[in-house]
Amino acid sequence: MALVRPGGVRRYHDINGWLFVAPALGLIGLFMVYPILWSLWMSFQSGRGTMIRFVGFGNIVRLFNDPVFLKALTTTITFFVVQVPIMLLLALILAAVLNSPRLVGRDFFRIAIFLPCVSSLVTYSALFKGMFASDGIVNATLEGIGLIASPIPWMTDPFWAKVMIIIAITWRWTGYNMIFYLSAMQNIDRSIYEAARIDGISASGQLFRITIPMLKPVILFTAVISTIGTLQLFDEVANITLGGPSDATLTLSLYIYNLTFKFIPNLGYAATVSYVIVILVALLAFLQFYAAREREQ
Repeated sequence: MALVRPGGVRRYHDINGWLFVAPALGLIGLFMVYPILWSLWMSFQSGRGTMIRFVGFGNIVRLFNDPVFLKALTTTITFFVVQVPIMLLLALILAAVLNSPRLVGRDFFRIAIFLPCVSSLVTYSALFKGMFASDGIVNATLEGIGLIASPIPWMTDPFWAKVMIIIAITWRWTGYNMIFYLSAMQNIDRSIYEAARIDGISASGQLFRITIPMLKPVILFTAVISTIGTLQLFDEVANITLGGPSDATLTLSLYIYNLTFKFIPNLGYAATVSYVIVILVALLAFLQFYAAREREQ
């Protein structure tokens, strides 16, 4: 009869466990950890091909002297400050309305609002470019009801181009957040609302005193993912305005793409700009978690 050392079975299971997760850890290391570390090393370099040279913190100094970067940073923060609150508030309102069992056709409206999230980006962008063209349906409708006297230059005016991108993002992603709010609302115990109605609390009072306080974890989650998505904004801008006119809608992600593939390639400087996004995401996410914790206390 073979003797088993104390702890031998545990070590055997530990080895089997590590062997089981080794392929996943290898893939994570290869496709996540290694690129992160390599991009960090690249951020201390400049140039391309055989002309790459070590510049230390030179790329960081260059950021503050780069007017295109400063413009892209300002535009990205503007989209975050304006678009995220609008999208979250609109998603909450739509979820509250579509959660009513008395609403006729609510399943249709839920699908219609969520549909842009799963639509083809190319199709979505082409649709938006056509809608907001000078002779598109948006200008035609606004002129038809008398709100404007001449077509709005959505594609050529810096201000209206920003407004168009905000509308495009809101239209595409509001339904995504709405689904989270709807799911959370449907999990709230109905007896709480029944008790509130017995106490004479109105529908609006129930929304602000019951629904919203119980949705705080979901609101925090959607705020964080919306912040991350907006600070990494690329697809809508790249496919609708290409960052124009005059870099008015240029975002940090699109600027990184231009530095890597369109302009004279400078992977080191592009990596440095990418870490600006990382810092912004980490800082704003921390502030949102901190604010949520302070409200709970």
